[in-house]
Amino acid sequence: MPAIELPVWPYVYGSPSGLGNIRQSPEDFIVTEQLAFEPSGAGEHVFLQIQKTGENTEYVARQLARIAGVRQRDIGYAGIKDRHAVATQWFSVWLPGLNPDPDWTQLVSDHISIMRSVRHARKLKRGVLSGNSFNITVRDWRGDQDKTIRQLEWIKDQGIANYYGPQRFGNGGQNVNKALAMFQGAKTSRELRSLYLSAARSFLFNHILARRVSDQTWNQALAGDTYSFDLSHGWFKSEQADAEILRRLAAKDIHATGVLWGTGHAEVSGDAAAIEQAVIDVYPELAAGLLASAVASDRRALRVNVQNLQWQFIDGNTLALAFTLPAGSYATSVLREIIDL
Repeated sequence: MPAIELPVWPYVYGSPSGLGNIRQSPEDFIVTEQLAFEPSGAGEHVFLQIQKTGENTEYVARQLARIAGVRQRDIGYAGIKDRHAVATQWFSVWLPGLNPDPDWTQLVSDHISIMRSVRHARKLKRGVLSGNSFNITVRDWRGDQDKTIRQLEWIKDQGIANYYGPQRFGNGGQNVNKALAMFQGAKTSRELRSLYLSAARSFLFNHILARRVSDQTWNQALAGDTYSFDLSHGWFKSEQADAEILRRLAAKDIHATGVLWGTGHAEVSGDAAAIEQAVIDVYPELAAGLLASAVASDRRALRVNVQNLQWQFIDGNTLALAFTLPAGSYATSVLREIIDL
């Protein structure tokens, strides 16, 4: 199978209406995690809310393990945040019965600060977030301001296609090709294995979503669809959408889903299943590799609501954006609709 290249996934609201740069400095991309719960104040795990600038998540996790004198696996975090950003995120450190706590100020630098420290009974697990809020400044913006505003209004009203962002796939899609090489027998570390498996099935999902964007059914009902509840991991299947499903789809309370390929039932039938199978048939080696790796299948919403979206043209060439996305959705999937990055 030849090397896989990332396509330009179809746009929902036409082509981007402007050009611009993000991340000229970390302060241009500010992201803040929103936990799905409030730490209890007691337990064996210390929860630390940390703001980092220009540092990656794994580096901070290693430093916490060193300061606390614990193993790397005793450190928890809900998600990996971009290095080239000002990111506020939570970490947990397993410290049963230790008193007093380590001197966390050893972590503090010009790039890292500790916002809060509190105890909790359980380790912080991946994905245990209600969402992330973003404040993004687009520098050197140029384009059609009226069209950009119209697209932003559509995004606010109708949501976006829930594509995985390019960071999921590595530079030029290299993680997908490394997944393919791994399936063909290349030796891979445990940590990278998980990264490549995620890239492979995210790639298949994006293709499924791309077909439904092209067909203008990404936010519509197809025969045999499975629907997810907004801001929930629960879903239900319907062979044929009734009036209530159509009403809830229009209200953005529910969303059609696409398969995250793996073992188990795909949970769709009819027209929805035909689209998913057509994509799987194009990439049989990726699909077979995921099955052989015993990755369990899952579902992901094709649409995501962009909450609290606000924008402001500060001057002729600077666009400020603020919005919130649920966990697992990408700010770049919002930006790509209006800006050619």
